[in-house]
Amino acid sequence: MKVDLIIKNGLVMTMEGRGVGLIENGAVAIKGNTIQAVGSTLEITRGYTAEREIDAKDKLVMPGLIDAHIHTGLALLRGVAQDIHHWMQKGLWPFMKHVTIEDSKKGSMVNIIEGIQAGTTTFCDYDRSMNHLVENYIKIGARARVAELVNEIPDNIGDVPVGELYPFYTEIGEQKLSNNLSLIEKYHESANGRITCILGPHGPDLLSVELLKEMKGLAEKYNTKLHMHVAQGDREIDQMVKRYGKRSIAFLEELGYLNERLIAVHLTEATDQETEVVAKSGAGMVYCSGSIGIIDGMVPPVLKFIESGGMAGLGSDQAPGNNCNNMFNEMKFAAILNKVKRSNPTVFPAALSLRLATIEAAKVMGMDHEVGSLRKGKKADIILINLLEPTLSPLFVDPIRNIIPNLVYSARGHEVETSIIDGQIIMENRQITTIDTRNAILEAQQAAKEVSTRAKQDILHANSEMLQMMEEGLL
Repeated sequence: MKVDLIIKNGLVMTMEGRGVGLIENGAVAIKGNTIQAVGSTLEITRGYTAEREIDAKDKLVMPGLIDAHIHTGLALLRGVAQDIHHWMQKGLWPFMKHVTIEDSKKGSMVNIIEGIQAGTTTFCDYDRSMNHLVENYIKIGARARVAELVNEIPDNIGDVPVGELYPFYTEIGEQKLSNNLSLIEKYHESANGRITCILGPHGPDLLSVELLKEMKGLAEKYNTKLHMHVAQGDREIDQMVKRYGKRSIAFLEELGYLNERLIAVHLTEATDQETEVVAKSGAGMVYCSGSIGIIDGMVPPVLKFIESGGMAGLGSDQAPGNNCNNMFNEMKFAAILNKVKRSNPTVFPAALSLRLATIEAAKVMGMDHEVGSLRKGKKADIILINLLEPTLSPLFVDPIRNIIPNLVYSARGHEVETSIIDGQIIMENRQITTIDTRNAILEAQQAAKEVSTRAKQDILHANSEMLQMMEEGLL
């Protein structure tokens, strides 16, 4: 049978079944944007011929990584809010009020480049101005499941003193919801199906009961998911208790939000009992290990969530908090931080981290019928990793394999050589083929310089610990 592309002679990791589904001398046949067959090299080369063949000797062939929660619109502000208290109010907001839509779009493209170069093929982006940011995914050729951040708070929310209730403005919520709905109407299933759209309520503390109820109804109407921060910090819990007299999980349960439509991001402040309630409801969880570790110094209850029967995935969150959007980084942090939290080296093994960045993330996002593993009929989203890089060498295959621990604990992302998304080769020999990456980076640098100039007085007024460290010559 004739196909378009055969990848052969590789160590193929399908992520099918309970483990990682390794085929030691494996091959994948691709026709159009779909996987036609997966098997041994002998089976595939006997049954198929192709326009092009890729020899994957000394390569790992695996599903592209899925970043289940990312805000690429914040990428321009990488590294401006680290090592401080009140990350959002004192670190992020002084800059954010000066970032234009075009600035966000330029930063977003750099984030996407970073992700692709480190093996991410699916980005679950969740940000303001998504009707503009989504154009980056279309241009570069990535897969994206996008949502507009919907809230009822003004852009100058950072000026509200810490501890005071946020003001809600109905007209702001209506406009942002309109943006989310127009995103769905215009872009859902666009770019050959690479772009899909869902709803994005910002968090239970950031929009009114009326708007939350409306978005729940719309999720049922569109039969779609709700991507939402839940119990993401003590700031949220404080707002909820002051406004409603109850914590986030109990509040959302009362509203009927706890079901399979909900993608609950972070759960940082959730108690064990609350975590179990969310897990048993059928909602999914996204754990952003690096971001919450840096911003809050905490380890969200992802292990408790999984032990309670819940489905979880990994996300990188945003560059001003996490500093990088690299899923190898997330896999490593997820495993190590949970071992430390439990004082047990056997918990959160490498294979679990890998599943949470592939097939389990796909399940959480409602995409496992298309991506997350290598199987006939799924989309051809595949990465090739050079096993001869020092970080992955030497390779043991018998009596034990070391490839999975090395991927999670040693790899840094530069080992990814080739990225195939929707059957198209988007990166080859580490060169992205669809855009001029150097020009994109230079454009973002210029935008960042201009934002910094406009924001200077607000940054000085905020007087964060980073500013104090600058004055002391520590940065």
